[in-house]
Amino acid sequence: MAASVSRLCHVAFHVPRGQGLASDLVTKFRFRPVAVRETARARQLAVCKGAAVFVVNERREAAPCSGPTWPSPGPGASDFLYDVDPAYAVSTACNVCFELEDIPGVSRRLQDRGCRLAVPPTEVTDADGSVTYSVVRSIVGNVSHTLLDRSRYRGPFLPGFHAVTAAPEGPPDGAEITHVDHITYACPRGSARTVLDWYESCFGFRRFLLHGAEDAGEGYVIRGRGVGLRLMALQGGRAERARPTDGCKLVLAESLPEQGQNQVDTFLEQHGGAGVQHIGLYTTDIVSTAQTLAAAGVQFVEPPRTYYSEAGKTEEIQGAGQDPGALARHGILLDAELAGESPSARRYLMQIFTKPFFPEETFFLELIERRGASGFGEGNIRALWKSVQGYMDRQR
Repeated sequence: MAASVSRLCHVAFHVPRGQGLASDLVTKFRFRPVAVRETARARQLAVCKGAAVFVVNERREAAPCSGPTWPSPGPGASDFLYDVDPAYAVSTACNVCFELEDIPGVSRRLQDRGCRLAVPPTEVTDADGSVTYSVVRSIVGNVSHTLLDRSRYRGPFLPGFHAVTAAPEGPPDGAEITHVDHITYACPRGSARTVLDWYESCFGFRRFLLHGAEDAGEGYVIRGRGVGLRLMALQGGRAERARPTDGCKLVLAESLPEQGQNQVDTFLEQHGGAGVQHIGLYTTDIVSTAQTLAAAGVQFVEPPRTYYSEAGKTEEIQGAGQDPGALARHGILLDAELAGESPSARRYLMQIFTKPFFPEETFFLELIERRGASGFGEGNIRALWKSVQGYMDRQR
């Protein structure tokens, strides 16, 4: 029996001290500091925006080696409570934490399926209650999964962390981010199907079709005009749950052989293997959110210059009830699905990518607003691919 993932709890990053990620999330992306934990060698800061929670693990010393390694828990392992230090040479998002129950039983079943535990079931307690967690190593590069039961805990975050005293909340700041929409892995060519099968078998994820034209065996394949990409996706959480924050979408991206050097291959090279390429943050108002974040210093990649002048694009944007000029000013892309003749019945989504966060061209964030569209439009995927590719080409 596979583990039954309840919901996404948080995503953890490992960065050197002073890298700037924590500061950027708070000052530029309007995340709120929630809790902090410090040791002689590390600092862990939890920040949130709506139901999107990130934990920034800062090392006080440089990572001692390159490439993915998995040190055994031992002296210093507790520096990163609820996680393991991957001792990675580059800054990385590498722990996706899921909430569920019966951590000991789930851990045993995962081990029976051949999964490796980096941390066995462990209980941590403070005055606000207790949690039980374990850490499982995935088959995707340096990605691990903390499995967490905090049903018996009532504190601000997790035992071992201290609440951060924040200033009283003021009026809405215009950054309407509510939760994590999806997490995308960059995978080596030919590996996405194996990764998909692993998450289905071990964590009970279900296949999620990204597009109506997707082939269940081949995935969503996009070829031509400078794009060679294969996408597959999975949905976690229970199917009967209606709230979007209860589930978690994983998108697996691999380049096609005929594409040549591209952003997925660049990630694999500079990151030292597969891993989290980007996280999509859901927003209820992408125009307001993009404007607010840009004013705070967030840099977004620019779409291809021809995007808004493509045949029918203006009509598509207007048909969705959006202003082409407003989207163009912020570089926001729109892809519509015709759900009927009435404009009010049309499903569409809007997206925009930030520039990479780290010196390496690896991790970035995405803003996404959905108006009835649950997948990803081919037009947007092509344009977003070209946007990121163009930015990376200019950096060389």
